[in-house]
Amino acid sequence: MLTNISNVLRACAQRNGAAAVVAARTYADFTTQATFEVKKCDVFKLDEAPATQVVMTRDEGLRYYRIMQTMRRMELKADQLYKQKIIRGFCHLYDGQEACAVGIEASINLSDHLITAYRAHGYTYTRGGTVKEIMAELTGRRGGIAKGKGGSMHMYCKHFYGGNGIVGAQVPLGAGVALACKYQGNNELCVCLYGDGAANQGQIFETYNMAALWKLPVIFICENNRYGMGTSVERAAASTDYFKRGEFIPGLRVDGMDVLCVREATRFAADHCRSGKGPILMELQTYRYHGHSMSDPGVSYRTREEIQEVRSKSDPISLLKDRMLSNNMASVEELKEIDVEVRKEIEDAAQFATTDPEPPLDELCNHVFSNNPPLEVRGTHPWAKLKSVS
Repeated sequence: MLTNISNVLRACAQRNGAAAVVAARTYADFTTQATFEVKKCDVFKLDEAPATQVVMTRDEGLRYYRIMQTMRRMELKADQLYKQKIIRGFCHLYDGQEACAVGIEASINLSDHLITAYRAHGYTYTRGGTVKEIMAELTGRRGGIAKGKGGSMHMYCKHFYGGNGIVGAQVPLGAGVALACKYQGNNELCVCLYGDGAANQGQIFETYNMAALWKLPVIFICENNRYGMGTSVERAAASTDYFKRGEFIPGLRVDGMDVLCVREATRFAADHCRSGKGPILMELQTYRYHGHSMSDPGVSYRTREEIQEVRSKSDPISLLKDRMLSNNMASVEELKEIDVEVRKEIEDAAQFATTDPEPPLDELCNHVFSNNPPLEVRGTHPWAKLKSVS
């Protein structure tokens, strides 16, 4: 009996000793910054290109990792809630493309402006929305970021203009925001995102023309995830060199699965715009793991093996994690701790999103105008009157 107790105590001491070693690791034990080689960008009508030798600090790496993990887990939770029929309607998930949003945000200011299409949950988060507000909006609850009235495709926060459900329609709106930046002379810019499926639309080429004529501070970004709904880019576009589509606008083709590559390219593009040279076009080569929307299983036009190959070779979170671990910028335990914290945040947000009340009917027509006296709005027939309050 005494021998057994002795063995147990010895094992506990060994475990505690190992834990103490991990806990004893201080910031001084980690590399504070490192230089990485990233893929060279293809350029069009440019004499220079973004750097291929880039520096990342430990704090930056941990921040990028946490944001990307939060976006990934948030989308996976949305998938689960949709399948439980708690989230209804349109729902387009962003998992796989996290490096695009995080790399872009790392190179612009929160005072800059951003507008995107309907795959907008990730950008709502990076622009300042909370996970709780986003999840509650997905479930149509009062605490949602658009008070439960916008849903998946219509989320907004300061300097973020959605979330737009009409394919390609956000591109001319983004140019309008850039025109306001130029008119006000505030040295701000607008990032205007669209997908490869929208890239063949006429309104996009009209917008290119106006933006170039007026030298607007706008970064046009085509997030090329290789499929427009269920159609591959090769079947949809006579030219898949989306970064050259501007013709008279300079362009970059970027590895959209590498957060550092996206960051450096966006920094280069932002400097171009702020220096008064006008618009620039970026094509981010990325990949979505889910189908086009939750109604699309995503495997009728591509194979499961293709998806798995991208996951295993090019996953943006795994790429960042491997870089940090191999350069002693973080420990496995530290990253696991972040994972645990992120999972808890997502679970708490999901709990809120399923228990928060729905908005009452008398709030249906509120916020039609931003600063107006109350007015009556016609309902479904001329005798039904609803009140709108700003």
